[in-house]
Amino acid sequence: MSDMDHVVSSLVYSGIGMVMFIIAFFIIVKIAPFSVQKEIEEDQNTSLGIIIGSVVIGLSIIIAAAIV
Repeated sequence: MSDMDHVVSSLVYSGIGMVMFIIAFFIIVKIAPFSVQKEIEEDQNTSLGIIIGSVVIGLSIIIAAAIV
């Protein structure tokens, strides 16, 4: 494979990863029995922020492994 093929495949995986991040966030928002935005912004719910951050990190690890 040429260098250009590697760049293109990395861009494709990055795009897929961004779409997966968006889908995962919307799933979390829809499943939660409360307003995620209100809990994080107004009530400053740190534990909810940690959970959402953990989902993002988990997806990042999976996507990074797929790119490699």
